[in-house]
Amino acid sequence: MCLDNNRNSNNLDTKFLSLIVDNTLSWKPHIDHLINKLSTVCSVIRSVKLYVNTNATVVNYHSLFHAIMTYGIIFWGNSSHSIQVLRMQKKAIRIIIGCGNRESCTNLLKELNILPLMSQYIVSLLAFVSNNRERCFENSEIHNINTRHTFNLHLPRAHLNIYQKGVYYSGIKIFNSLPWDIKRHTDNPRTFKKVVKKCLYTNSFYSLNEYYDNTNIRINL
Repeated sequence: MCLDNNRNSNNLDTKFLSLIVDNTLSWKPHIDHLINKLSTVCSVIRSVKLYVNTNATVVNYHSLFHAIMTYGIIFWGNSSHSIQVLRMQKKAIRIIIGCGNRESCTNLLKELNILPLMSQYIVSLLAFVSNNRERCFENSEIHNINTRHTFNLHLPRAHLNIYQKGVYYSGIKIFNSLPWDIKRHTDNPRTFKKVVKKCLYTNSFYSLNEYYDNTNIRINL
């Protein structure tokens, strides 16, 4: 990259719409920047908690922490570095509840009706699929072979890991793992997102592998 007639080979990151994109799409620079912002927010939440109750602190969490954490999550949420953001989210939850660092956040998140990072990533990707349903094709539209996956969305062949972690591929793969009782609401994006959130509040997944391995996703409609 050339800047003022000088070659700059050290900085290969680009900032676009507040997302820091690196040349390998690892999202590490963006997540490092995100962690700094979320750390500051945790300090704010800690200060606010001294003067308001838990409900008011949760409102503060959503307006500050949640808004920053979820921005652009469909792009960087599947990064191996996103675990740092989950740790920061757990820190914020423990501050809200007022418990120790070793306290498990699984039940705390359910108690506060807050989705863990990966579940929020799943919600965002499924919302993308629902809002762009016309860009996705069912297997029945691609071939005439009648299988149990006939009405799943067609997953394009991909050998590159960087493509498999992309929004389109990941969104379809996650969508196909949903039970039919949820898939049938796809035509109504608002209802679909509401049903998906209810499902994830019940199951509360912390990783994609946990989501894919769960063959008995519980739903309370």
